[in-house]
Amino acid sequence: MSATEKSFPVSWEQFHRDARALAWRLAGARAEWKAIVCITRGGLVPAAIIARELGTRLIETVCIASYHDYNEQGDLKVLKEISPALLENEGDGILIVDDLTDTGKTAALVRAMLPKAHFATVYAKPKGRPLVDTFITEVSQDTWIFFPWDLGLTFQAPIARGSAG
Repeated sequence: MSATEKSFPVSWEQFHRDARALAWRLAGARAEWKAIVCITRGGLVPAAIIARELGTRLIETVCIASYHDYNEQGDLKVLKEISPALLENEGDGILIVDDLTDTGKTAALVRAMLPKAHFATVYAKPKGRPLVDTFITEVSQDTWIFFPWDLGLTFQAPIARGSAG
């Protein structure tokens, strides 16, 4: 995270609330989803919450590595493809879930695999937002989201101290 980026820490409770809010929106978008395809690793937690809330049992993963050092997004690498059965009909009736769309590079890659699927993320940044059908919270492009699975309990300096140098 650079000095110009904003920090947005998300607690487990907040993430659970936001993922459930996403499930509420998705429940109104379609009566039933054939399957959920979650983008790993970030999409695993919201996919589990959404699958529970919507009663969806078939959960698939597409494994894409993009953040190689937690700071900068590198080249995308597909580590595991989507099963061929879910690729039928260009993903019609399939729900794609991820925690965040940032630059939109990962979203564009998965959208190309399943162009008729519904893409949902908990959080969205402006560059990635046009690729997502449903999301809960938009944050600025210069905001770094700290997800609860990446955090430990440590002292946080006051915001004013960070800008004073």
